[in-house]
Amino acid sequence: MKGSDHPSPFLFTVDTTTGDHQHTRSLRRGTENRNRRRRRGMKEAAAAELERLQIEILRRISVLESSFLPQIPSPSSPSPPDDESETVARLSAILRSGGVNDFCFKRVAPDYYDWPLESRRDVLSASSVDHLCKSIVLVNTQAASNIVDCSDRNNSKYYLVVVQYSARFNADAVKSFLYSLNEGKIPKKRFNLRLAPEETSNKLTGFGHNAVTCIGMKTDIPVILDEAITKLTPDFFWLGGGEIDLKLGVRTSEFLDFVKPFVVPCS
Repeated sequence: MKGSDHPSPFLFTVDTTTGDHQHTRSLRRGTENRNRRRRRGMKEAAAAELERLQIEILRRISVLESSFLPQIPSPSSPSPPDDESETVARLSAILRSGGVNDFCFKRVAPDYYDWPLESRRDVLSASSVDHLCKSIVLVNTQAASNIVDCSDRNNSKYYLVVVQYSARFNADAVKSFLYSLNEGKIPKKRFNLRLAPEETSNKLTGFGHNAVTCIGMKTDIPVILDEAITKLTPDFFWLGGGEIDLKLGVRTSEFLDFVKPFVVPCS
């Protein structure tokens, strides 16, 4: 039989490209899925980093606001701490009776003195670490035998010095000041200021360690204020408030008028 136009029923073709196309599509889908997951992961990481940066920026803004906008009470309404204690009430009355109106008390954490100065500044909303001050009682160990108390302001057995935490106290500067104050009538060797024992400080002031303040002391100890404190801007500084976890903030000009300290460059 000669050639026919009809195909043989036993002859057929196989399309081998179908499997290849399916495999290619599968690979493409796998690649796309991996790319989508990778892009999603990158977006999530970027979002997390952005959130971290935003939180850090907000924290820094808060610190800057605390530095430039200290919480200074209005003269008409000194603000007490949340739990006004007997100490706060007593010292507030003393301050008001002395014409001091721009002051405030603030409670701090029990471990406050373990904190760096920057953290103390922030919790008090102080303008700088230089605005954080302490009160220390000094004893003149070389005073004449008849000098046993604080009756002579110019030649006292004891002095209370208010100095910045950020500064280094210079006892020799106080020695020179007292020598000049007494117009050289007392030999310089008779002035040797040293930190008073804690029990002596407690007895004279009525305040314990880390609670000493020059307001409301048991004994009228002459006060020496480091001159650097009078030059602070703004003129509102912090010192001990009569209890270990209590701080007193006060307007410098009003403090000077009330306490009338000797102002001495002693740091």
